[in-house]
Amino acid sequence: MPIAPPPSLRLLAIETSTDALSVALGSGEPGGALWQRSGPGGAQASGSLLPMVRSVLNEAGWSLDTLAAVVFGRGPGSFTGLRTACSVAQGLAYGAQALSRAGGLPVLPVDTLLALAEEARQALVDAGQVVPSVIVALLDARMGEIYVAPYACHASGPAGLVPLAPPRLCTPADLEAYLKDLAPGESLLTGNVFETCAAALTDLAGQRHPALPSATALLRLAPGLIAAGHTVPAQDALPLYVRDKVAQTTAERERIRQAAEAGAVSAPGRSQALVPERAARRVVQ
Repeated sequence: MPIAPPPSLRLLAIETSTDALSVALGSGEPGGALWQRSGPGGAQASGSLLPMVRSVLNEAGWSLDTLAAVVFGRGPGSFTGLRTACSVAQGLAYGAQALSRAGGLPVLPVDTLLALAEEARQALVDAGQVVPSVIVALLDARMGEIYVAPYACHASGPAGLVPLAPPRLCTPADLEAYLKDLAPGESLLTGNVFETCAAALTDLAGQRHPALPSATALLRLAPGLIAAGHTVPAQDALPLYVRDKVAQTTAERERIRQAAEAGAVSAPGRSQALVPERAARRVVQ
């Protein structure tokens, strides 16, 4: 049975899976002290992430070796962003050994879509609104596809969120059918797909809340996940890829263009299965 996490954890969270980069430092406890930074992600994340980490540590007056864990969004998301998060999390975890922290720091990989659902859940709570029974996290996966994962809102999960299905790829046209049984009735749809896939999602039922995963959401999720035993050694700070293909051929792009002009949405190369995490090392962007 899960045990309660120790009080006043010192946690560092980093989120680089989208075009927005964020860093947060704190305990993850409601009302606890919080230091945070944000900025552009994508290609810029690798150059700005470590300065942000140093900045929040200096502001808090905490040293790296006093942290309980490094928390990071493991994916799905931008391939470049996920590799940046994993390498920085590993580097910080191992770097603590030089500060007399034997064995370095544990790391906590968190699903990006879970962090997205938590970001939306907390926004509703802060606004005094009722949290629906299901939150569906949706991230633009490019190539005509969406990363999707539905979460039930129950008190038993971290921050009250329990996955109903693992993250997967889905075309916008297939999304309604996929969610029909997993998320019946009124659900909250959250993510960054409502403009890019607007036409294909017109008939999809549910309240819409534009949002991105954030380091503060990772921080709120962390105490429950740590208590449940989800931390791993630094060597296992690996990305979660739901797609093993990151580019389309010229012929594939032409077929998609022709299908779009004909009023259909098609995305070749779709995979519904999760790619094993260690296969990430073989993926070339």
